[in-house]
Amino acid sequence: MNGGSDRQAYDRGVSVFSPDGRLYQVEYAREAVRNGTAVVGVRGDDGVVLAADARTRSSLLVDGSVEKLHDLDGRLGAATAGHVADGRRIVDFARRRAQTERLRYDQPVDVEPLATAIADHVQEATQAGGTRPFGAGLLVAGVDATDHLVDGGAESTDDLGVDATDHLVDGGAESTDYHGDDHGDGSPEGADDAAVRLYEVDPSGSPSEWHATAIGGGTDAARSHLEAHYEPGLDVLGARDLALTGLASTVEDDGFAPSDVSLAVVDDSGYRTLGEGERASALDEAGVRRAS
Repeated sequence: MNGGSDRQAYDRGVSVFSPDGRLYQVEYAREAVRNGTAVVGVRGDDGVVLAADARTRSSLLVDGSVEKLHDLDGRLGAATAGHVADGRRIVDFARRRAQTERLRYDQPVDVEPLATAIADHVQEATQAGGTRPFGAGLLVAGVDATDHLVDGGAESTDDLGVDATDHLVDGGAESTDYHGDDHGDGSPEGADDAAVRLYEVDPSGSPSEWHATAIGGGTDAARSHLEAHYEPGLDVLGARDLALTGLASTVEDDGFAPSDVSLAVVDDSGYRTLGEGERASALDEAGVRRAS
């Protein structure tokens, strides 16, 4: 049996391994993610920034009609790349899971348990007949609820152009610093002690925690940029600039217009997206705003 015929014999069943231990349908699903537009996540000491390439395929398509960044429960956020419909299904599952946790235990879900539950849900699609793997990848970001509430006030987010008073919880909030070392697989040392979390879930159902990462088109360029420029101890503004320059490395254009990107910040005040004026200022400060 030649190589092409051998591949065809094993790539039609989602749960059938090839002789060399590969699941071709999962590999095809990963390729679907790489064919999507890029999203970047960067974790700072006081929050996570999610940035997405939001350029439209047609000038007739209404801006914002295809969402890449998602509010999961007011505290946690997600970014998707790949098949839009598949990403929406995963986000819907994540929202239901977060709501169930709150109703059952009267407390919000933390980032790691939610990312693990999402990964388990995605993994089930890789070993059941009559279905296919999800053709979407996901970044999950947030601040663990059990760690971030302390006595005192909340740090101001005026420098992001956002009024934090709408998001304050009783007693205020204060960021928890993290200065872990990076393992070779991208997961941080001492991650269990970190309040600010950033997870990736790929189509195989594998969760991994990151300081900074990218999924979608141009991933290699974006990750190389992040690896070269990420430094421990970033604040949310530094994370925002790095996320935008990392996103810019995935395109051949000379930058972005404010309508070309979606930006969200997830910190101990909650999840919030940045408006057009805030995005314009952020692009200017990162040096990646396209000249009009």
